[in-house]
Amino acid sequence: MRNRREALKQSLAVAGLLGATGLFPQSAWAFNKNAFEAKSIADAVKAYGAAAPVESKDVTLTAPEIAENGAVVPMGAASTLAGVKHLLILVEKNPNALAAKFDVSDAIEPNVATRTKMGQTSDVYAVAITNDGKAFYAKKEVKVTLGGCGG
Repeated sequence: MRNRREALKQSLAVAGLLGATGLFPQSAWAFNKNAFEAKSIADAVKAYGAAAPVESKDVTLTAPEIAENGAVVPMGAASTLAGVKHLLILVEKNPNALAAKFDVSDAIEPNVATRTKMGQTSDVYAVAITNDGKAFYAKKEVKVTLGGCGG
């Protein structure tokens, strides 16, 4: 009987072999590389196939006014819109704007929370992308007193 460590080593070896030969399916990757490498809010939203975002009262962003430590800034996003497919949290002045992405469906309430790094004071966006490709956002400025990205 194999133990968990041996099974994990074998699984990683198979994944490495598939990746090296180019046979690893793209759908197995857990993120959209273009979105996470985007430098602007518009580019990150566009990477998910959505139109330019429009401000909406149906999207809410929870974040502190002042973050004492930019290394762990609590944030949340929620929406009362119907048909929300993705919830994004974006930090405008971070090296990469997209901080978090959550896939949601009609089976769950689109309400998420996370912690992210912020290198400096910046506008933070919560973006809800609907099934029909429309994007809606809420925005808030968060002041950072101690930078989390090496500051």
